[in-house]
Amino acid sequence: MTKSKLVTAHTGDIPRHNPCAQCGTPIAQPDWIEPGEGRISYLWTCHACNYRFEAVAIYAHEIVEHPPLAA
Repeated sequence: MTKSKLVTAHTGDIPRHNPCAQCGTPIAQPDWIEPGEGRISYLWTCHACNYRFEAVAIYAHEIVEHPPLAA
């Protein structure tokens, strides 16, 4: 059986104890991490109130590496 990796991240890069957007209870870690161009989206689920929400980290344009448009 092979395990697939959805996102390669260092454990220090993953946000921890983000407060629930509804009740404020700290959430240990996100359920899902989805990288995109210039951003990373995090899906959080609060086990205290069952609220689910997404948080997005947007990186400064200067930091983002874009592939060349033409060779």
